Amino acid sequence: MIAAKKRNLKSVVITIAILLVLNIVGNYFFHRFDLTKDKRYTLSQTSLNIIKEVKEPLSIKIYMEGDLPAEFKRLQQETKELLEEFQAYNSNIVFEFVNPLENEDESMNNIKALYMKGMTPVNITVDDKGKQSQAMVFPWAIAVYHNKEVNIPLLKNIMGASTTEKVIGSVQHLEYSIADALNKITKEKQKKIAVIKGNGEIQDVLIAKFLLQIRESYHIGPFTLDSVAKNPVGSLEALQKYDLAIIAKPTETFSDSEKQVLDQFIINGGKTMWLVDQVAVEMDSLYNDAGATLAFPRDLNLNDMFFKYGIRINPDIVKDEQGSPIKLATGEQGSATQYQTFNWKFAPLVYPASKHPIVKNLGGIKFDFANPIDTLKNGIKKTVLLQSSQYSKKTGTPTEVNLNIVAEETSPNHYINTGNIPMAVLLEGKFHSAFENRVLAFKQNDFESTGKSNKMIVISDGDIIKNQLDKNFAPVELGFDQRSGNLYDNKDFLLNCVNYLLDDSGLINIRSKDLDLPLLDKEKVFENYTQTQVITIGLPILILTLFGAVFSFLRKRKYSR
Repeated sequence: MIAAKKRNLKSVVITIAILLVLNIVGNYFFHRFDLTKDKRYTLSQTSLNIIKEVKEPLSIKIYMEGDLPAEFKRLQQETKELLEEFQAYNSNIVFEFVNPLENEDESMNNIKALYMKGMTPVNITVDDKGKQSQAMVFPWAIAVYHNKEVNIPLLKNIMGASTTEKVIGSVQHLEYSIADALNKITKEKQKKIAVIKGNGEIQDVLIAKFLLQIRESYHIGPFTLDSVAKNPVGSLEALQKYDLAIIAKPTETFSDSEKQVLDQFIINGGKTMWLVDQVAVEMDSLYNDAGATLAFPRDLNLNDMFFKYGIRINPDIVKDEQGSPIKLATGEQGSATQYQTFNWKFAPLVYPASKHPIVKNLGGIKFDFANPIDTLKNGIKKTVLLQSSQYSKKTGTPTEVNLNIVAEETSPNHYINTGNIPMAVLLEGKFHSAFENRVLAFKQNDFESTGKSNKMIVISDGDIIKNQLDKNFAPVELGFDQRSGNLYDNKDFLLNCVNYLLDDSGLINIRSKDLDLPLLDKEKVFENYTQTQVITIGLPILILTLFGAVFSFLRKRKYSR
C-alpha cells in the first residue's frame, strides 16, 4: 500500500516537473499551429515583418458588432480570428468591435461621422426563409497609431456578385487589407513618384482618387518636362531623384530631348508606368446630335522608344463583344426620356486570365478605346497582364465611331483568330537605350546605352486611370461608372502595378492568397430546412434518448438479480 502511494506521488511529481519545463520552454519559443487545409490563419512573412514595426500601442476599431446578417457574421468572425493572430505576434496591437447603431439617440451622429471619414454603409436585403428585411452594415475598421489614422475596408466590392460572394471575396483579401493599413501608418514614406506633365497629360482632378490613394504610401510630386528645352541635363538629374515616373495619357508630341531624359531615367533604373492612347477619340464627343465622332491616330513620337524596349502600340481600337454597359436614350414617353442599357464594344471589360500577382484575384477592369499591343523579341521578358476576350478584334483608324454600333449583330465567326489582344504588358530585364548608336538629342557626358535590371508597365489606354466627376465636379471613386452604377477594379489593378514596380511585391502576394471558402447553397438549405433540422437537432437527441434507455435497462437488469 505504501509502495503504491510512493509510485503515485512519484508520477505526480514527474508530471508537474514536465509541465513546468514545457511552460518555461514555451516562454522562450513561440509557435502557433494552423491545422486548416489552406493555412488560412498562417500569416505571411510580409505581414509578420509589418507587425514587428509596431513598437507602441496600435488600436483597431471594427464597426461590425451587434445583430448582423449571417454572411456578415462570418466576415466578423474571420476578422476577429485574423486580428487575434496579429495580436498573438505583437501584444501592442489591440482591437475592439463596436456597434455604431447600438444607441438610437447617437446612431445618426455616428453614421454622419463615419460618412465624413469616407466609410459608407452597405444596405442589404436579408432573406430569412422567404421573409425579407433591410439591414445596414458598416464593414469598416479604423487603425490608429502615433496620431495617424487609416480606414480599413473589410468588404470588397465585386461587380455583379451576391452579398455572400462579396463576403467570400472579402475574406480572401482580409489579411491584405489589415496588413496594408498597418504598413501605411507604421512605415515612413521612402520612395518617390513623379507624375509627368508638359505633354498634355490628363488633368489632376481626373486622377485625383488615384493620387490620393498612392499618397498614403509614397511621396508624389508633379514633374514638368518643359524645363528640358532649356536645361536637359538638369532635368534628368532632377528626375533621377524619383523612383517611379507615371505618364498618364499624353496628348502632345514628345521632343527628342524629352525622350532622351525619360530614356536615361529608365536606363539608370527608374521605373515607369505608361498609360498611352495611340488613337485620339473621347467618349464625351459621342454625345451629340449625330451620336458619332472621328477616331484618328495620335502621333506622340514614342514609337521608336517602345520598339527598342520590346513592344509596339498600334493605332487601332479594340472592339470586344465582352464590353461594358452603356445607357442610351431610346425615345420619349410623355415628358420623360426613356433609357435602355446596351453593350458598348469599344469599352472592353477585362477579367484577368494571368496568374501574375499584379492581376490575380482581381475582378473586371474597364477600358475605353484601348489599343492593341504587339510584343517583340529583344531579350526582355514580357508578361501580358490584361488582354481582350476571344471575341474581339482590331478596328483600324481613322474611322467613324457611332453609337449605332450597339445594334450591330455579330456571331463567333466574325472573331476567328482575332481575339485575346494584349492591352497591358509588364516588361522586365536590362533595357537598351532608344538612342543607342544614334545622335543624341543633347550632349550627355554620362550617357548609358545599356541599363540595369529594370521593370516597366505599358497600358494602351489612358482612361483606365481616370475618375469621373459628380454634378458638383468632385471626383468619384476610381473605377466607378456613374452612368451604369458599376464599380470596376481599375483602382486595385493600378495600385498593384505601382506596388510591384516599387518592389512592394510582398503586399501583392498577400492579396493573391488563395483560400478554400465553399459557398452555402441557400436555395438548397431552404428546400431541405425541416430535414436539416431533424438531422442536426432531432437525430442527436434521439440517439441520446435511445442510449439512455438502453443503459437504464441494462443497469436495472444487472442489479435486479
